[in-house]
Amino acid sequence: MSSVAVLTQESFAEHRSGLVPQQIKVATLNSEEESDPPTYKDAFPPLPEKAACLENAQEPAGVWNNKIRPIKASVITQVFHVPLEERKYKDMNQFGEGEQAKICLEIMQRTGAHLELSLAKDQGLSIMVSGKLDAVMKARKDIVARLQTQASATVAIPKEHHRFVIGKNGEKLQDLELKTATKIQIPRPDDASNQIRITGTKEGIEKARHEVLLISAEQDKRAVERLEVEKAFHPFIAGPYNRLVSEIMQETGTRINIPPPSVNRTEIVFTGEKEQLAQAVARVKKVYEEKKKRTTTIAVEVRKSQHKYVIGPKGNSLQEILERTGVSVEIPPSDSTSETVILRGEPEKLGQALTEVYAKANSFTVSSVSAPSWLHRFIIGKKGQNLAKITQQMPKVHIEFTEGEDRITLEGPTEDVNVAQEQIEAMVKDLINRMDYVEINIDHKFHRHLIGKSGANINRIKDQYKVSVRIPPDSEKSNLIRIEGDPQGVQQAKRELLELASRMENERTKDLIIEQRFHRTIIGQKGERIREIRDKFPEVIINFPDPAQKSDIVQLRGPKNEVEKCTKYMQKVAADLVENSYSISVPIFKQFHKNIIGKGGANIKKIREESNTKIDLPAENSNSETIIITGKRANCEAARSRILSIQKDLANIAEVEVSIPAKLHNSLIGTKGRLIRSIMEECGGVHIHFPVEGSGSDTVIIRGPSSDVEKARKQLLHLAEEKEAQVTIECAIPQKFHRSVMGPKGSKIQQITRDYNVQIKFPDREENPVHSVEPAVQENGDDAGEGRDGKEAEPGSPRRCDIIVISGRKEKCEAAKEALEALVPVTIEVEVPFDLHRYIIGQKGSGIRKMMDEFEVNIHVPAPELQSDIIAITGLAANLDRAKAGLLERVKELQAEQEDRALRSFKLSVTVDPKYHPKIIGRKGAVITQIRLEHDVNIQFPDKDDGNQPQDQITITGYEKNTEAARDAILKIVGELEQMVSEDVPLDHRVHARIIGARGKAIRKIMDEFKVDIRFPQSGAPDPNCVTVTGLPENVEEAIDHILNLEEEYLADVVDSEALQLYVKPAPHEESKAPSRGFVVRDAPWTASSSEKAPDMSSSEEFPSFGAQVAPKTLPWGPKR
Repeated sequence: MSSVAVLTQESFAEHRSGLVPQQIKVATLNSEEESDPPTYKDAFPPLPEKAACLENAQEPAGVWNNKIRPIKASVITQVFHVPLEERKYKDMNQFGEGEQAKICLEIMQRTGAHLELSLAKDQGLSIMVSGKLDAVMKARKDIVARLQTQASATVAIPKEHHRFVIGKNGEKLQDLELKTATKIQIPRPDDASNQIRITGTKEGIEKARHEVLLISAEQDKRAVERLEVEKAFHPFIAGPYNRLVSEIMQETGTRINIPPPSVNRTEIVFTGEKEQLAQAVARVKKVYEEKKKRTTTIAVEVRKSQHKYVIGPKGNSLQEILERTGVSVEIPPSDSTSETVILRGEPEKLGQALTEVYAKANSFTVSSVSAPSWLHRFIIGKKGQNLAKITQQMPKVHIEFTEGEDRITLEGPTEDVNVAQEQIEAMVKDLINRMDYVEINIDHKFHRHLIGKSGANINRIKDQYKVSVRIPPDSEKSNLIRIEGDPQGVQQAKRELLELASRMENERTKDLIIEQRFHRTIIGQKGERIREIRDKFPEVIINFPDPAQKSDIVQLRGPKNEVEKCTKYMQKVAADLVENSYSISVPIFKQFHKNIIGKGGANIKKIREESNTKIDLPAENSNSETIIITGKRANCEAARSRILSIQKDLANIAEVEVSIPAKLHNSLIGTKGRLIRSIMEECGGVHIHFPVEGSGSDTVIIRGPSSDVEKARKQLLHLAEEKEAQVTIECAIPQKFHRSVMGPKGSKIQQITRDYNVQIKFPDREENPVHSVEPAVQENGDDAGEGRDGKEAEPGSPRRCDIIVISGRKEKCEAAKEALEALVPVTIEVEVPFDLHRYIIGQKGSGIRKMMDEFEVNIHVPAPELQSDIIAITGLAANLDRAKAGLLERVKELQAEQEDRALRSFKLSVTVDPKYHPKIIGRKGAVITQIRLEHDVNIQFPDKDDGNQPQDQITITGYEKNTEAARDAILKIVGELEQMVSEDVPLDHRVHARIIGARGKAIRKIMDEFKVDIRFPQSGAPDPNCVTVTGLPENVEEAIDHILNLEEEYLADVVDSEALQLYVKPAPHEESKAPSRGFVVRDAPWTASSSEKAPDMSSSEEFPSFGAQVAPKTLPWGPKR
């Protein structure tokens, strides 16, 4: 006999999860009856170790062995489970749709990992993530954050440990968040709290909390100690160049923090393992005590300017003295005025240290060279070339030039400073001998003219005389110009600049007004004409304004006499242009234009030459008939006469003069000439010429065919009479109603204008409505005017912004005024109960909007907080009555609905035993639905889960009459149910299936036919033959008889079938089947008593994947089923 373990599905699952079961199921097999099962290692060879030898790679691969090279997968797969209670999106109509699917797609696109979701039987979510390690970790964190409900927890660790959780540049924290798929929030350094908040899944929070506590525990092993040491002894503990403290730190593994000299703190902080830290503290204390006993101090005075030489670059000189002599040198702070330097050390070493301090202090010197400040830039040279020669030879010398001071400061080693000083002094002496400067005063307003365009003048002077000219910027408003350079060149440049300034002082600037439209003509094509003028007056500068400025001012600048001459010439040119720019329009019938032009343009060319005018004809495809003549007035008149005479000769053209008062001319012409144009078109295209506005002439000339001219004359005179008969009246309507009077896009006012043939002009809107308060008060007849002088407007007088002006015939104007007043909206109030207001408004205002559109009024419902019953209706008087009637009608409807609702809310309770409730409800609610529809009521059954609610009460809601009828119907059903009886019938279980029929069709037919309920026993019932029949006594008896007959019929068939089975040959090897033992192995890990850890099947290290996943081969006609 041998002991083996059975590997069932449950035990294999336990093995996968690494659990060791409490009890092991052991089966005993007879070794003589069956062969021994394979061992676990034979059935499941172990995976190779990481350190596999390459030499044995040629061994047979029949079984896995420890010497195969491990496969390092580039793509890993992780599976994790989200329980139902932690799922964020539970209520989904169809799995794989909605927000959850969108989130998964986003995560795949962002991280590059592949996600597969599946729903387990417990409605938990299984997610398989595949991809590179980085991508899988990021995807896992995103999934947990977005698909799993988040919890939060806090963990308290000492404040000083927080930085270890964060790590360098926050890397540790990021890694921890990624590994645990959580969000970890650490309080800011200025926050006193020591609580770290972790947000994520329950599992993730536990992992993160464990990791944080581990980090804190690690740091708890390290101790921190603070040691008070006088500031003066810190250099001895640090040692020269921090060597001593570094040595102690290296030997003990303790971190020692000594505050820098600039920080006024005495404590030294030690951090490290407790034992090593104690050693480090002891060594520092020993140094401190020893130096405190053996050292003494001396104070010496060293000039403040020399302190920096004693300190040296980055304090190197102090460290050098400390290293050589063991003496610490204390220098007062730079912001202190003290010059006392304290030396601290052993008495025998102080002398040597003092010598070194003075040597350092005197090793550098400060010197100055006298040099005029204007020479500084010549000493420096172009781009610092001259100075670079000195600094390259003596790099330790610092040379400083101070602006405005006549000296140069040198600082550095004494020998180098002396050499540099000699060189600079020689340079200064040389420059003074061969250089000179002069300063001249010239009014700053001339400076830009001296500089010239783009610096042309000043650059010429600089190059010509080899000098430097320094002109102050305009912002300084300084008159001083400095010239530096060769003495002779300086004098020549000075002379020329003063001459230029003198000439400019004698110059005059004059503004000439010439209309901008002539500027382009004066300038000429490509500036030819202005160039001629400038050549004629070369000393005068002529500046035209920018066209965008639309200015008429032309500026002339130059010598006085020349400017005057140029002004006269330019004025003459402008006068000629004005004289030649006179223009008149001559209307000529279109058919005669070709005759005026002549063959090859001969006629028009001759008229142009003889009259010296410019004549422009409209284009052939243009509808215009006007010819424009431009030139001198007399010439234009002569050209017009010649053109008109050509037209007169060619056609029967008549010309009539009509006298119409000049004041009517504008109204006869109409807006943009529309009125007069309509008369001209109606009368065969005659030309009507009005005199120039302001001439005072009453004569209007009509020209055209004789018959058309007469017709136009009559129309014009009739129109003039009408215009003279016109009156203007005023209609006062408050400005606030103007918009409603006008109507949409002015439609109402346009209609009145057409109907009454009048003109209506509305006033401009009042810009400052504050002033409208006083007239409004006076209109009400109050005593607001008392105490005021007689200049105030009379009470009741309308404001200017309220007055509408109507022009036309008197009777038409009156009628139009009445029509306008009828358009003024009126407001009436209607009392409507407040509780009905919301029903009148309707859903999103639909009800009130419908009424406003229907009656063309505005209905204002008061705000709910006012609790007012008054509704205001504003609109035309004709519409108000209809609107009021409509509103009151709606109120009646709503009140009737309220009464009806009250009647419908009658409730009636019926007591019915709960056992009858399912029968009253019926199959799929058929019975109760029939009662509800038939009696128009709502029937409510008690809630089974509510223990406080009576379970035998059925509530009926509706009209009182209907509820009573419904109650009677329910009680009738209950009465019938109470008369019913139940009988048990023994029915052979072998015929049950035949009686029930396919999908219960046969039994349902029997129940409907006999009006009974038949219940068959469930599988596993004590009596499988017992069938229960429920119904009225007579129906039950009939049903039982029927099913017993069926039993007899079906049972005969069953007996025949069983007899036939005796003659059928039995199946080979038929024997009672023992329960399957599953796959059996020996020496399995779960049978072992040792605590050896089971392999982790979710680990990519212990169970690596074999390369990338291979896509399944797809067939053209779809997957195999």
